[in-house]
Amino acid sequence: MRRREFLERAGMAPAVPLLASQAQPGARPRLRITDIKTFLAGVGGRNLVFVKVETDQGIHGIGEAYSCGPDEGTVAVIQDFKTWLVGQDPRNIEHLWATMYNFTRFPGGLVVNAAISGIEHALWDIAGKAAGLPVYMLLGGKMRDRIRVYQSAGGNEPKEVAESAKRLVEKYGYTAVKMSPHPPKGNAQPYNLVTRAAGQRVRAVREAVGPDVDIGIDVHAKFLEVSRAARMARELEPYNPMFLEEPLRPENADAIAKLARQMRIPLAGGECNYTKFEFRDLLALQALDIIQPDVCVTGGLLEMKKIAAMAEAFYVTVAPHNPMGPLATAINVHFAASTPNFLILEYHPDDESPRKDLLKEPLMVKQGYIPVPDKPGFGVELNEEALKHYPPKRWHRAFDYRADGSVAFI
Repeated sequence: MRRREFLERAGMAPAVPLLASQAQPGARPRLRITDIKTFLAGVGGRNLVFVKVETDQGIHGIGEAYSCGPDEGTVAVIQDFKTWLVGQDPRNIEHLWATMYNFTRFPGGLVVNAAISGIEHALWDIAGKAAGLPVYMLLGGKMRDRIRVYQSAGGNEPKEVAESAKRLVEKYGYTAVKMSPHPPKGNAQPYNLVTRAAGQRVRAVREAVGPDVDIGIDVHAKFLEVSRAARMARELEPYNPMFLEEPLRPENADAIAKLARQMRIPLAGGECNYTKFEFRDLLALQALDIIQPDVCVTGGLLEMKKIAAMAEAFYVTVAPHNPMGPLATAINVHFAASTPNFLILEYHPDDESPRKDLLKEPLMVKQGYIPVPDKPGFGVELNEEALKHYPPKRWHRAFDYRADGSVAFI
């Protein structure tokens, strides 16, 4: 029996070995993880999962994991990973990512990848603070000074959606908005009614915002049939959408590629896909014009950079999925600042409570863009005192059923 194996069985050595070389770059000779904490805050209609990694040098980093539901499961995975990572140098990000990903029993799903992502963000925040640089400077430097963002319009009837979109453009200066094409309970309605209603809704928004504001259309993966999705695309084409997002369920990449060959609207998707391995199939099939990975679940910041690099080789742009909290927005800003084929970022305004309370200084939109910060790390900090006032809640995605009682796809 090898000495290390003997020590591990005897509980005298860490389960995850340290790298052989202990020499570290920079002014600090060593930096070790001492603790990983989680914060679960109930905000809006869901919970937000925040991560804080602490070190022996007083430097800490923060991250955000995707709110999968049940969110206690994500917290449990993060706390288990803590037992793997305490004692490690947080700047060895590739090494620690590979440790979490490869030593999990099977390739990670939603909960495991959300946990890995949240921890990985915090490691980058530590690395930036230790180097005295914004994270994007560690990812290749700044490609742009400000990040283009869009927000989703609300409302049920076409007039309501149009008015909402117009208000957003006027208030925040957006150059793009997003909307759902479906009427309320659209999945329970006949196909022709839904297609016709989608055209009415998008036409109303186009007339309200004018010809030059881009309109993203999010179907929320409500279709199974390729032909039905293609028919809706033809109905919406006269209004010149920026993209049609997730018209099909995400499991069948071949079906998505089949749809792409029938469409003249740019096809977007990928929010439900994890890591470079799943995006490889979508890109190889030329299934998407715009990919939408989520930095809080796809494996983290560096993994998303790798996905974007793969996409760049296929002439595909990146519009990150970003439905989570203000910290996720800040992390995406560093991704966008350093990524050549970045297109636009989904955004939820952080200028009103409770979202504005979660960070000490959240990033704000100015005339449709978020200025790129220049502080070390991500340039933002959790407001831990405020988080105490938003206890977690039990939640799940809304149930939706068709007229015949069967489960609708959402």
